[in-house]
Amino acid sequence: MTTALQYTLSGLAIGGIYALVALGFHIMWSAAKAVNFAHGDTLMIGAVLAVMGIDAGLPLPLACLLAILAGALFGVVLERFAVRPFIGSNASIGWMLTTIAVGIMAESLATMQFGGFSRPLPSPGVAGAISILGAGVYPQELVIPAVALLAMAGLYAMQRHTLVGRAMQAVAHNRQAAALMGINVDRIVMFSFGLAALFGAGAGVLVAPVIQASASMGVLLGLKGFAVAIIGGITSGPGVVLAGLAFGVMEKFVEGYVSTAAREIVGFSAIILVLVAFPQGLFGRREIFKV
Repeated sequence: MTTALQYTLSGLAIGGIYALVALGFHIMWSAAKAVNFAHGDTLMIGAVLAVMGIDAGLPLPLACLLAILAGALFGVVLERFAVRPFIGSNASIGWMLTTIAVGIMAESLATMQFGGFSRPLPSPGVAGAISILGAGVYPQELVIPAVALLAMAGLYAMQRHTLVGRAMQAVAHNRQAAALMGINVDRIVMFSFGLAALFGAGAGVLVAPVIQASASMGVLLGLKGFAVAIIGGITSGPGVVLAGLAFGVMEKFVEGYVSTAAREIVGFSAIILVLVAFPQGLFGRREIFKV
Protein backbone atom coordinates (compact mmCIF):
# COMPACT_ATOMS: atom_id res chain seq x y z
CA MET A 1 0.00 0.00 0.00
CA THR A 2 2.75 2.44 0.97
CA THR A 3 4.81 1.54 -2.09
CA ALA A 4 1.85 2.08 -4.43
CA LEU A 5 1.12 5.43 -2.80
CA GLN A 6 4.77 6.42 -3.17
CA TYR A 7 4.70 5.65 -6.88
CA THR A 8 1.39 7.46 -7.30
CA LEU A 9 2.59 10.66 -5.63
CA SER A 10 5.90 10.65 -7.52
CA GLY A 11 4.05 9.89 -10.76
CA LEU A 12 1.65 12.79 -10.25
CA ALA A 13 4.64 15.12 -9.86
CA ILE A 14 6.24 14.24 -13.19
CA GLY A 15 2.80 13.85 -14.74
CA GLY A 16 2.05 17.43 -13.76
CA ILE A 17 5.04 18.54 -15.85
CA TYR A 18 3.80 16.52 -18.83
CA ALA A 19 0.36 18.08 -18.31
CA LEU A 20 1.69 21.67 -18.30
CA VAL A 21 3.75 21.05 -21.43
CA ALA A 22 0.82 19.31 -23.14
CA LEU A 23 -1.50 22.17 -22.19
CA GLY A 24 0.84 24.48 -24.06
CA PHE A 25 0.60 22.30 -27.16
CA HIS A 26 -3.20 22.38 -26.83
CA ILE A 27 -3.23 26.20 -26.71
CA MET A 28 -0.97 26.55 -29.75
CA TRP A 29 -2.83 23.97 -31.84
CA SER A 30 -6.19 25.48 -31.01
CA ALA A 31 -5.08 28.94 -32.12
CA ALA A 32 -2.93 28.21 -35.16
CA LYS A 33 -3.25 24.53 -36.11
CA ALA A 34 0.51 24.53 -35.65
CA VAL A 35 2.79 23.94 -32.69
CA ASN A 36 6.22 24.93 -31.50
CA PHE A 37 8.45 21.85 -31.61
CA ALA A 38 10.95 23.79 -29.52
CA HIS A 39 8.31 23.92 -26.75
CA GLY A 40 10.35 21.55 -24.60
CA ASP A 41 13.13 24.10 -24.71
CA THR A 42 10.88 26.72 -23.11
CA LEU A 43 10.90 24.39 -20.11
CA MET A 44 14.70 24.32 -20.24
CA ILE A 45 14.86 28.11 -20.58
CA GLY A 46 12.76 28.60 -17.46
CA ALA A 47 14.85 26.20 -15.39
CA VAL A 48 18.27 27.33 -16.63
CA LEU A 49 17.57 31.06 -16.39
CA ALA A 50 16.18 30.64 -12.88
CA VAL A 51 19.42 28.95 -11.76
CA MET A 52 21.51 31.61 -13.52
CA GLY A 53 19.44 34.30 -11.80
CA ILE A 54 20.20 32.75 -8.41
CA ASP A 55 23.89 32.67 -9.34
CA ALA A 56 23.67 36.38 -10.17
CA GLY A 57 22.39 37.10 -6.68
CA LEU A 58 18.68 37.53 -7.38
CA PRO A 59 16.14 36.37 -4.79
CA LEU A 60 14.50 33.04 -5.67
CA PRO A 61 11.00 34.48 -6.41
CA LEU A 62 12.39 37.22 -8.67
CA ALA A 63 14.75 34.83 -10.48
CA CYS A 64 11.86 32.44 -11.16
CA LEU A 65 9.51 35.21 -12.29
CA LEU A 66 12.04 36.68 -14.72
CA ALA A 67 12.86 33.21 -16.07
CA ILE A 68 9.17 32.48 -16.72
CA LEU A 69 8.67 35.84 -18.44
CA ALA A 70 11.77 35.21 -20.57
CA GLY A 71 10.28 31.87 -21.61
CA ALA A 72 7.03 33.60 -22.60
CA LEU A 73 8.99 36.16 -24.64
CA PHE A 74 10.81 33.31 -26.38
CA GLY A 75 7.44 31.86 -27.42
CA VAL A 76 6.21 35.21 -28.74
CA VAL A 77 9.35 35.86 -30.79
CA LEU A 78 9.41 32.31 -32.12
CA GLU A 79 5.80 32.57 -33.31
CA ARG A 80 6.48 35.83 -35.09
CA PHE A 81 9.57 34.74 -36.99
CA ALA A 82 9.49 30.92 -37.16
CA VAL A 83 5.79 30.04 -37.33
CA ARG A 84 3.72 32.89 -38.77
CA PRO A 85 5.50 33.07 -42.16
CA PHE A 86 4.51 29.46 -42.86
CA ILE A 87 0.91 29.37 -41.59
CA GLY A 88 -1.52 28.83 -44.45
CA SER A 89 1.20 28.64 -47.10
CA ASN A 90 1.96 25.75 -49.39
CA ALA A 91 5.17 25.21 -47.43
CA SER A 92 3.22 24.75 -44.20
CA ILE A 93 5.68 22.12 -42.99
CA GLY A 94 8.13 24.99 -42.64
CA TRP A 95 6.93 25.82 -39.12
CA MET A 96 7.85 22.30 -38.06
CA LEU A 97 11.37 22.50 -39.43
CA THR A 98 12.09 26.03 -38.24
CA THR A 99 10.90 25.42 -34.68
CA ILE A 100 13.00 22.26 -34.48
CA ALA A 101 16.01 24.26 -35.72
CA VAL A 102 15.37 27.02 -33.18
CA GLY A 103 15.15 24.41 -30.42
CA ILE A 104 18.52 22.94 -31.38
CA MET A 105 20.08 26.40 -31.42
CA ALA A 106 18.56 27.26 -28.03
CA GLU A 107 19.92 24.08 -26.52
CA SER A 108 23.38 24.72 -27.99
CA LEU A 109 23.40 28.29 -26.67
CA ALA A 110 22.32 27.08 -23.23
CA THR A 111 25.13 24.52 -23.23
CA MET A 112 27.65 27.25 -24.05
CA GLN A 113 26.41 29.61 -21.33
CA PHE A 114 25.24 27.17 -18.64
CA GLY A 115 27.54 24.21 -19.23
CA GLY A 116 26.77 20.63 -20.10
CA PHE A 117 26.11 19.46 -16.56
CA SER A 118 23.04 19.51 -14.30
CA ARG A 119 22.61 22.00 -11.48
CA PRO A 120 19.90 22.18 -8.82
CA LEU A 121 17.53 25.08 -8.36
CA PRO A 122 17.38 25.76 -4.61
CA SER A 123 13.84 25.70 -3.30
CA PRO A 124 12.26 25.39 0.16
CA GLY A 125 10.01 22.77 -1.41
CA VAL A 126 12.84 20.21 -1.43
CA ALA A 127 14.40 21.12 1.93
CA GLY A 128 12.85 18.07 3.55
CA ALA A 129 10.42 15.29 2.72
CA ILE A 130 7.05 14.90 4.40
CA SER A 131 5.21 11.65 5.11
CA ILE A 132 1.74 10.91 3.74
CA LEU A 133 0.41 7.57 5.00
CA GLY A 134 3.96 6.31 5.16
CA ALA A 135 5.01 7.56 1.71
CA GLY A 136 7.79 10.15 1.62
CA VAL A 137 7.38 13.06 -0.78
CA TYR A 138 8.78 16.56 -1.15
CA PRO A 139 6.27 19.42 -0.89
CA GLN A 140 7.56 20.59 -4.30
CA GLU A 141 6.27 17.37 -5.84
CA LEU A 142 2.79 18.01 -4.46
CA VAL A 143 2.78 21.55 -5.83
CA ILE A 144 3.41 20.48 -9.44
CA PRO A 145 0.15 18.57 -10.15
CA ALA A 146 -1.78 21.20 -8.17
CA VAL A 147 -0.38 23.92 -10.45
CA ALA A 148 -1.26 21.85 -13.54
CA LEU A 149 -4.89 21.57 -12.41
CA LEU A 150 -5.01 25.27 -11.53
CA ALA A 151 -3.59 26.16 -14.95
CA MET A 152 -6.27 24.03 -16.62
CA ALA A 153 -9.01 25.70 -14.56
CA GLY A 154 -7.54 29.16 -15.16
CA LEU A 155 -7.37 28.60 -18.92
CA TYR A 156 -11.00 27.44 -18.93
CA ALA A 157 -12.10 30.48 -16.93
CA MET A 158 -10.16 32.84 -19.19
CA GLN A 159 -11.68 31.33 -22.32
CA ARG A 160 -15.20 31.63 -20.94
CA HIS A 161 -15.12 34.94 -19.09
CA THR A 162 -12.60 37.28 -20.75
CA LEU A 163 -12.54 39.05 -24.10
CA VAL A 164 -9.13 37.68 -25.03
CA GLY A 165 -10.25 34.17 -24.08
CA ARG A 166 -13.35 34.44 -26.26
CA ALA A 167 -11.21 35.79 -29.08
CA MET A 168 -8.94 32.73 -28.70
CA GLN A 169 -11.99 30.48 -29.01
CA ALA A 170 -13.21 32.37 -32.06
CA VAL A 171 -9.83 32.08 -33.79
CA ALA A 172 -9.67 28.38 -32.92
CA HIS A 173 -13.12 27.81 -34.42
CA ASN A 174 -12.65 29.80 -37.64
CA ARG A 175 -9.76 32.16 -38.35
CA GLN A 176 -11.42 33.82 -41.34
CA ALA A 177 -14.72 34.46 -39.56
CA ALA A 178 -12.85 35.80 -36.52
CA ALA A 179 -10.93 38.23 -38.73
CA LEU A 180 -14.17 39.42 -40.35
CA MET A 181 -15.55 40.13 -36.87
CA GLY A 182 -12.66 42.51 -36.22
CA ILE A 183 -10.40 40.20 -34.19
CA ASN A 184 -6.68 40.66 -34.79
CA VAL A 185 -5.92 37.02 -35.54
CA ASP A 186 -2.14 37.43 -35.67
CA ARG A 187 -2.11 39.08 -32.28
CA ILE A 188 -4.27 36.36 -30.74
CA VAL A 189 -2.05 33.63 -32.17
CA MET A 190 1.04 35.41 -30.84
CA PHE A 191 -0.59 35.71 -27.43
CA SER A 192 -1.45 31.99 -27.51
CA PHE A 193 2.14 31.00 -28.25
CA GLY A 194 3.35 33.31 -25.49
CA LEU A 195 0.87 31.82 -23.00
CA ALA A 196 1.89 28.29 -23.99
CA ALA A 197 5.56 29.19 -23.50
CA LEU A 198 4.68 30.73 -20.13
CA PHE A 199 3.27 27.37 -19.03
CA GLY A 200 6.35 25.60 -20.39
CA ALA A 201 8.83 27.88 -18.61
CA GLY A 202 6.75 27.62 -15.43
CA ALA A 203 6.96 23.84 -15.67
CA GLY A 204 10.74 24.12 -15.91
CA VAL A 205 10.95 26.27 -12.79
CA LEU A 206 8.70 23.84 -10.90
CA VAL A 207 10.60 20.68 -11.85
CA ALA A 208 14.17 22.02 -11.66
CA PRO A 209 14.43 21.60 -7.87
CA VAL A 210 13.37 17.95 -8.25
CA ILE A 211 15.36 16.72 -11.28
CA GLN A 212 17.92 19.60 -11.61
CA ALA A 213 18.32 22.01 -14.50
CA SER A 214 20.37 21.23 -17.59
CA ALA A 215 20.63 22.40 -21.19
CA SER A 216 19.20 19.11 -22.47
CA MET A 217 16.40 18.61 -19.95
CA GLY A 218 13.66 19.83 -22.27
CA VAL A 219 14.16 17.33 -25.09
CA LEU A 220 12.56 14.23 -23.60
CA LEU A 221 10.08 16.16 -21.44
CA GLY A 222 8.94 18.12 -24.50
CA LEU A 223 8.59 14.95 -26.56
CA LYS A 224 6.54 13.25 -23.88
CA GLY A 225 4.45 16.38 -23.40
CA PHE A 226 3.61 16.35 -27.11
CA ALA A 227 2.82 12.63 -26.99
CA VAL A 228 0.53 13.22 -24.00
CA ALA A 229 -1.21 16.04 -25.88
CA ILE A 230 -1.89 13.66 -28.76
CA ILE A 231 -3.18 10.74 -26.70
CA GLY A 232 -5.26 13.01 -24.47
CA GLY A 233 -6.74 14.76 -27.50
CA ILE A 234 -4.93 17.95 -28.43
CA THR A 235 -8.25 19.76 -28.88
CA SER A 236 -9.21 19.15 -25.23
CA GLY A 237 -7.48 21.08 -22.44
CA PRO A 238 -8.83 18.92 -19.59
CA GLY A 239 -8.10 15.82 -21.65
CA VAL A 240 -4.39 16.56 -22.07
CA VAL A 241 -4.00 17.43 -18.39
CA LEU A 242 -5.66 14.22 -17.22
CA ALA A 243 -3.64 12.20 -19.74
CA GLY A 244 -0.43 13.83 -18.50
CA LEU A 245 -1.12 12.98 -14.87
CA ALA A 246 -2.10 9.41 -15.75
CA PHE A 247 0.95 8.94 -17.97
CA GLY A 248 3.29 10.08 -15.19
CA VAL A 249 1.73 7.66 -12.69
CA MET A 250 1.95 4.80 -15.20
CA GLU A 251 5.64 5.52 -15.79
CA LYS A 252 6.44 5.41 -12.08
CA PHE A 253 4.65 2.08 -11.60
CA VAL A 254 6.52 0.55 -14.54
CA GLU A 255 9.79 1.98 -13.27
CA GLY A 256 9.15 0.65 -9.76
CA TYR A 257 7.74 -2.80 -10.55
CA VAL A 258 9.63 -3.60 -13.77
CA SER A 259 12.69 -1.42 -14.48
CA THR A 260 13.75 2.05 -15.52
CA ALA A 261 14.75 0.71 -18.93
CA ALA A 262 11.23 -0.67 -19.49
CA ARG A 263 9.62 2.68 -18.64
CA GLU A 264 10.09 4.19 -22.09
CA ILE A 265 9.20 0.95 -23.89
CA VAL A 266 5.92 0.53 -22.05
CA GLY A 267 5.11 4.25 -22.15
CA PHE A 268 5.52 4.73 -25.88
CA SER A 269 3.90 1.36 -26.61
CA ALA A 270 0.86 2.60 -24.69
CA ILE A 271 0.85 5.75 -26.80
CA ILE A 272 0.82 3.72 -30.02
CA LEU A 273 -2.00 1.47 -28.79
CA VAL A 274 -4.13 4.42 -27.70
CA LEU A 275 -3.72 6.14 -31.06
CA VAL A 276 -4.64 2.96 -32.93
CA ALA A 277 -7.84 2.66 -30.88
CA PHE A 278 -8.59 6.41 -30.62
CA PRO A 279 -7.08 8.36 -33.57
CA GLN A 280 -8.44 11.65 -32.17
CA GLY A 281 -7.05 10.93 -28.71
CA LEU A 282 -8.94 9.82 -25.64
CA PHE A 283 -10.80 13.10 -25.16
CA GLY A 284 -10.31 14.79 -28.53
CA ARG A 285 -12.99 15.67 -31.01
CA ARG A 286 -12.91 15.13 -34.74
CA GLU A 287 -12.05 18.28 -36.64
CA ILE A 288 -13.68 18.83 -40.03
CA PHE A 289 -11.97 21.01 -42.61
CA LYS A 290 -13.87 22.37 -45.61
CA VAL A 291 -12.06 22.44 -48.92
